[in-house]
Amino acid sequence: MRLMSAGAGTPARDPVHHPLFARFYARCSVAAETRLGMAATRERLLSGLSGRVIEIGAGNGLNFARYPGAVAEVVAIEPERSLRQLAAQAAVRAEVPVDVVPGAAEALPVKSEAYDAAVLSLVLCSVRDVQRALAEVRRVLRPGGELRFFEHGRGGGPAMLFTQRTLDRTVWPLLSGGCHLSREPVAELRAAGFELGPYRRVFLPEKGLRLPSSYCVLGVARKPPESRAES
Repeated sequence: MRLMSAGAGTPARDPVHHPLFARFYARCSVAAETRLGMAATRERLLSGLSGRVIEIGAGNGLNFARYPGAVAEVVAIEPERSLRQLAAQAAVRAEVPVDVVPGAAEALPVKSEAYDAAVLSLVLCSVRDVQRALAEVRRVLRPGGELRFFEHGRGGGPAMLFTQRTLDRTVWPLLSGGCHLSREPVAELRAAGFELGPYRRVFLPEKGLRLPSSYCVLGVARKPPESRAES
């Protein structure tokens, strides 16, 4: 492991504390595997990965069972305690080694350039500082390392965008564990200096009524090969 020590005798404080939302999310995410097509999306997200992987915002660990056998190790960062406990249970059942640890996306507790790939799955909507979080992803990836992402964000016509922005300014973050609906993950990745690979728009659910959270993007980005870790 290349985890950084937090200091002996220092009690860890959870950077995120949303126990009610965590319980709701844990139930809904399991149902979404079949009802919303998330199981197939996770397969596409993780297919072909190998080496050492860091997953940021692992939630209740639903990705763990879908990592291919070529993955040597997964370090899964989850800031919310209730979800982290569920993720630890899922890690025991995984076919690849998974270590679940606390931490925030904006300050990953791992060494620089230690990972071949990173995974972001419905994470950028809820981090406090998107660019800081992505800078941390760049720091911990080796030069040329791959970022797999599945995120939701801005989409639809003017009426839907108005709805998304209104919800973001009012009740949605409070009810949804800090989630925001109108962020633009692809633009944020470009601004953070990642090289965009293939990506495509997807909807959740794939058919039926379009919700403010339905507009998603699934794809690949890379840390530029010449990048060096920040000191």
